[in-house]
Amino acid sequence: MSTVFAEYHLFRVSDPVGAVSGDVDPSVTGLVAADDGSIEILTGIHTGDVSVSFTSHDGEPRLAPGPWEEIAEISFRSLSGEVVLHPVAGDAAARSRLASGPGDYRLRVSARGRDTAVDAAVETIVEWYRIDCWPAPPQPPALVRAGDRYGAHQRAMPRSATRIINHGPQGQAAVERDILKRAEHGDYT
Repeated sequence: MSTVFAEYHLFRVSDPVGAVSGDVDPSVTGLVAADDGSIEILTGIHTGDVSVSFTSHDGEPRLAPGPWEEIAEISFRSLSGEVVLHPVAGDAAARSRLASGPGDYRLRVSARGRDTAVDAAVETIVEWYRIDCWPAPPQPPALVRAGDRYGAHQRAMPRSATRIINHGPQGQAAVERDILKRAEHGDYT
């Protein structure tokens, strides 16, 4: 079990060597997305620590028992045979070796607690994530279980390759995420 700092409603899974995925819009599953070569795990909180467990398997695991409200899957390619869990901008919170080394994998992300403190900056852990990983050929992202309001809201957001301009109640988080992504590319407009 690791603690990962979430900021701008997400934390990332990446490979220390290079890009793991092409872009996947957050509205596809409401829980996992991909941007700039990293997998993004969407959090209900705006800022704060979340609890994350990561397990690498030799084959597809059974669905995790427990009170998981949302479960989604996404494919990725590891060039190094390692994954790194980290905040949007910052050092690795956890590093794990993958069961089969470099290659194609599937991540199953299970989440609970995302409706507890939506848009808040928290000082105690209110969200928990379980990430299971196994070797698998690339497949489209999939929503396995839908059960929280935050994920439903993310799935209802329009897909867009342009700047987000929605300033509704949860749109502010999307605006902040868009600003951060543009800044990472040197676009400060």
